[in-house]
Amino acid sequence: MAATVSKKGPKANSENPTTAKTSGNVWFYSLLLTLQYGAQPLISKRFVRREVIVTSSVLTCEVVKVICALILMAKEGSLKKIYREWTLFDSLTASGLPAAIYALQNSLLQISYKNLDSLTFSILNQTKLFFTAFFTYLILRQKQSIQQIGALFLLIMAAVLLSVGEGSSKASSSNNPDEILFYGIVPVLVASVLSGLASALCQWASQVKKHSSYLMTIEMSIIGSLCLISSTSKSPDGEAIKQHGFFYGWTALTLIPVILNAVGGILVGLVTSYAGGVRKGFVIVSALLVTALLQFMFDGKPPSPYCLVALPLVMISISIHQKFPYRVKKKQV
Repeated sequence: MAATVSKKGPKANSENPTTAKTSGNVWFYSLLLTLQYGAQPLISKRFVRREVIVTSSVLTCEVVKVICALILMAKEGSLKKIYREWTLFDSLTASGLPAAIYALQNSLLQISYKNLDSLTFSILNQTKLFFTAFFTYLILRQKQSIQQIGALFLLIMAAVLLSVGEGSSKASSSNNPDEILFYGIVPVLVASVLSGLASALCQWASQVKKHSSYLMTIEMSIIGSLCLISSTSKSPDGEAIKQHGFFYGWTALTLIPVILNAVGGILVGLVTSYAGGVRKGFVIVSALLVTALLQFMFDGKPPSPYCLVALPLVMISISIHQKFPYRVKKKQV
């Protein structure tokens, strides 16, 4: 018995520091991601001029992501090991399709930033949770509980409410209802669908292919950038770059939202790897409050009536979805 006790004792004691450190990392990364999520729309609207070419900001963001991920991998000592074991085939199967999808999604989000007020953008952007759950079920067969299904319907109700009301809202940066719909609401909703699909594919790569978060960030950034560059030859952005230059409309302040967006991409992977989707759900709810607070503080505009109605619906739906996961019923013998 004494041997058994002494064997368990050190094990229990050695787990406590690791658990405490992990918990501290979770809170730290979650706090940073909450601030980044909440502030990103407002900062982008303030520091990115309308004439800035979307492709230039997206590509610069991807370059910053790669640099950050390489530095973090070198710091943790995994860079040499991954370099020796890396193959092109594994990279394409794990990161190729999600990278192309995220590249398109980022471009759509950049368009929406410029045509929606910050809070409306943030709330509509939360519909990606519904599409993530949908594609996760299709790809990984992860089921939803009855409460989660109800929560997802609440989320869609909030998105529809905002879509109907935003056309007559004066809180947006444009007075043209058609421009608000087709260059604000539609792009962010399509981006949410793409985000859900890419998230499910990334989860598959993480669970089945056992890819690390930093490695996927690098691979997806490089592949996504190559896809974006190849598409610019026949796009308006490509013509604008040829005519005005890559950094047309940029100022020193334009780097702020670009770097923040890149850091946010790294933080998403860290929060997911440390705490999973539950903590990320709380981050999203908190980010909505941060966005509303910052918009009131810096723009002096209170949320529109539609946002005030939709905001609690979004918060309630996300909370229910995180608190009532699907549980497999045990068969009684």
